[in-house]
Amino acid sequence: MKKVAVVLSGCGVFDGSEIHEACAALLALHRAEAQVVICAPTGPQLHVVDHLAGEPAEGETRDILVESARLARGEIRPLAEVEIGDIDAVLLPGGFGAAKNLCTFAVDGENCTVHPEVESFLRKAHAQGKAIGAMCIAPVVLARIFGAELKPSLTIGNDPVTAAKINQMGANHIECAAEETVVDEGNNMVTTPAYMSAGNIGEVFDGAAACVEKLMGLCR
Repeated sequence: MKKVAVVLSGCGVFDGSEIHEACAALLALHRAEAQVVICAPTGPQLHVVDHLAGEPAEGETRDILVESARLARGEIRPLAEVEIGDIDAVLLPGGFGAAKNLCTFAVDGENCTVHPEVESFLRKAHAQGKAIGAMCIAPVVLARIFGAELKPSLTIGNDPVTAAKINQMGANHIECAAEETVVDEGNNMVTTPAYMSAGNIGEVFDGAAACVEKLMGLCR
């Protein structure tokens, strides 16, 4: 049985993990008979968004790990405590949290930095030959970490502005439909656009299923 670390970034599309995408990924992994280790880095979110009003909630602070525990039904581990040798693959769902909490892309664009725990984990995972998957906007994390040295082929769908920033970070952006994937076999990575392109939840679930299938195929 393959073991996959699913790295969350909070709970809610505007300031954390996109809930549909996270659930789609977890369901696809369950159906692929993978063992899942849900995890998240620690530390404060960039901000807290009132999802009803669509605006930041003034004076509120929340921890990335604590909020991610909502999605994990409490079964979650700090990312720093997950042993790379115990897993076969890593999967990052999207949501603005990937661009706000896992890295600073939402604020700094192609000049972003990655959360230290996330960068360390992903670098070690790649060095040990683990397969890495990312959905929606999360591929920007891979572009920032690996773009200059590995030039991985990645997708966020077909948004030209974001695609240009991915290319500026050294990666190679490839346009892709929501329910499809881009697989970089040489770098052991697979990405899918999810809600960066999807028009409905069905396309998100189809893309997640395709991403997980390819991810499992990359596991060594």
